Amino acid sequence: MSDLFRFGVSLEKGLLDRFDRLIKERNYTNRSEALRDLIRQELVKKQWQRGGEIAGAIAFIYNHHQRELLNKITDVQHNFQKVIISTQHIHLDHNNCLEIIALRGNPKVAQKLTDSLKSIKGVKHATLSMSSTGKDID
Repeated sequence: MSDLFRFGVSLEKGLLDRFDRLIKERNYTNRSEALRDLIRQELVKKQWQRGGEIAGAIAFIYNHHQRELLNKITDVQHNFQKVIISTQHIHLDHNNCLEIIALRGNPKVAQKLTDSLKSIKGVKHATLSMSSTGKDID
């Protein structure tokens, strides 16, 4: 940080006490670090809402014994090649697999890909985790 600015914040005692407990739970070294993270989080959300480029991951669990499921998953992924960076396949047990898809691109496309995977019969659960690409978040 080349330019550091200090400013005052006024909060009700109860809110400050809850914020301090949150800071302790999350192992922040001070209030400034926690506030910086909260501000960045809101700026990233705004970036998603504007349709700015995101980086993220989709994690989903499925039953690999389900007939034709792997073909359907592969077909969906081929339809979203422009945002998929890589995939990782993990065998959790005899019946269940975890697949992680790393992606980069438009947040609406990322959500559409997640929804497409979730809707396939045999996919048990899917979550999308979006973040910034790191640009404009200093």
